[in-house]
Amino acid sequence: MAIKKQFVKTKPVCKVTFSVENKEAKEVAVVGDFNNWNPTEGAMSKLKSGTFKSVLDVPKDAAYEFKYIVDGEFINEEQADSFKWNDFGGTENSVLEV
Repeated sequence: MAIKKQFVKTKPVCKVTFSVENKEAKEVAVVGDFNNWNPTEGAMSKLKSGTFKSVLDVPKDAAYEFKYIVDGEFINEEQADSFKWNDFGGTENSVLEV
């Protein structure tokens, strides 16, 4: 799993590339505060290599909680900027700071 950030000078957004390597997975989505935890908006495309990727424009100067959904299972990003406890889910969420 990986996150790549590219700040856009002409807009108040950051292009964030989310990547998940999982050749066996059928569906992967990235969900979080930046897309109202909507798996449809966060659906990731599977590449021939077996890696799932998605590029999202995320408003900058903020922090967002998020997770990946891999075949229905919620998974944290190992390379997240930090982690935050979530009482609603009873677990930690990954945090993206842009």
